[in-house]
Amino acid sequence: MSVLSCLPFRRIMSQSHISSRIVSSLIAFVLGVSPLSITFAQTGINDLPDLGESARAELSPQLERKIGESIMNQIRQREPSYIDDPEINDYLANLGRRLVEASDSPTGEFQFFAIRDNTVNAFAMFGGYIGINTGTMLTAQSESELAGVIAHEIAHVTQHHLARQIAKEKQNTIPSLVAMALGILAARSNTSVAAGTVASVQAGIIQSQLAYSRDFEREADRMGYQTLEKAGFDVRGMGEFFGRLQNVTRLYDNNAPVYLRSHPLTVERLSDMQNRAAESPYRQVVSSLEFHLIRARLRAQEGTPRDAVREFEKLLREKKYVSQAAVQYGLSLALLRARDFEGAKRASENLTALADSSPIIAGLVAEIRGASGDFTDAHAIYRAALQRFPQAKALVYGYAESLFSARDLQTAQEFLASQLQRDAWDYKLYGLQAKNYAAMGKQLLQHRAQAEFYYLQGQLGPAIEQLEFAQKAKDGNFYELSAVDARLRELRKQHMEEEKRKRNGG
Repeated sequence: MSVLSCLPFRRIMSQSHISSRIVSSLIAFVLGVSPLSITFAQTGINDLPDLGESARAELSPQLERKIGESIMNQIRQREPSYIDDPEINDYLANLGRRLVEASDSPTGEFQFFAIRDNTVNAFAMFGGYIGINTGTMLTAQSESELAGVIAHEIAHVTQHHLARQIAKEKQNTIPSLVAMALGILAARSNTSVAAGTVASVQAGIIQSQLAYSRDFEREADRMGYQTLEKAGFDVRGMGEFFGRLQNVTRLYDNNAPVYLRSHPLTVERLSDMQNRAAESPYRQVVSSLEFHLIRARLRAQEGTPRDAVREFEKLLREKKYVSQAAVQYGLSLALLRARDFEGAKRASENLTALADSSPIIAGLVAEIRGASGDFTDAHAIYRAALQRFPQAKALVYGYAESLFSARDLQTAQEFLASQLQRDAWDYKLYGLQAKNYAAMGKQLLQHRAQAEFYYLQGQLGPAIEQLEFAQKAKDGNFYELSAVDARLRELRKQHMEEEKRKRNGG
């Protein structure tokens, strides 16, 4: 896939803390060394898994996935701009899934996430991880425009653009491939942090790689267009979005949008997009309610709660909106942020009078009821919504949190257990389970759940430590202790194997 194939947006590849973290994570992961030994990265990351002998091989899809997982875990754990918002993540996952199913790799593994950054950008990392800046979501004027950007990134992944780009130089080892990748990223982003890592990479080689990347951009445009059309979106969306960015570039000659600095947009590329759209039959595609709700959610989270309330009240008063329901949703959320629970409840009643067929709306209405102390009503709303939208993670987490707040711990535990039977890889469910067990005073089960929470995020050391705590707990029965012992042996063996690979081949 393409690590950062179009990555260098201001947050990820800049002089901020995350830039050195991601670059050092990539190198340390691939070389099998501690990131602390890399002079330009003083990040404190010391638990990245080691690849051992595989580090001498080509960048296989499996290796790309491992690298991507490692980088993604660091973003989740350490990057403040990473958005851990289930509603936003659910929306991006659903939109991304629709596009992936229409791509040339419909069964590929992808994960979509958001970064809180007002600049316009999106980026693809190794292993199918695709990030979208909030600035991109707010700049897109239709869902088809946003889908066009994401489809473009999906194409970078399915075509393995960065892996192909760096392998073009016929290097024989992973370290040299990584050095080339970082050279490309440094040239694109022009940051002192990245540039310091690739002083030995010749400028001519970088320039040839950048020229090659423009070919990849055209390929991603073509593949993305096909995906957009097959998924049922307005194919004009891609050209309209990029055309608007091009106009911004003309207005601000020396301050082009970050997305265009990392995705070179030529006249030929833009003409190709417009010509493809002109040759397609006209089809009006209405943006989904969820698209408008998520944009309202992002705006309601900006600034102070009172400022957000005033903004949405003004929009309603002046009737300046595409979706009245979305503005009412934004007002409800802003009032909740301001802890005006009665006002939020009234606004949410107005909202459900306009639209009530969305898991996003149901989740907010239930949250407001719970914040007001009406847990009976909140739980009824959650249960009804989960019947209609069982795959909505935001509703799952919200219901579990609400049961915990109401101190209905036994029901919460039964619910979490049923959800883990559906998805045993969801680390958040284990985190909620651990918190619930702690409140119930069940120490062994608390530490066992916390261990899985850490393990599923790539933190093997803390996971082992939690299982050791579980062994020492005094409240476990024979079967629970046996399960802990077995799991601890398994993780210790995995840890020993990783350490052995470091010594022998790292």
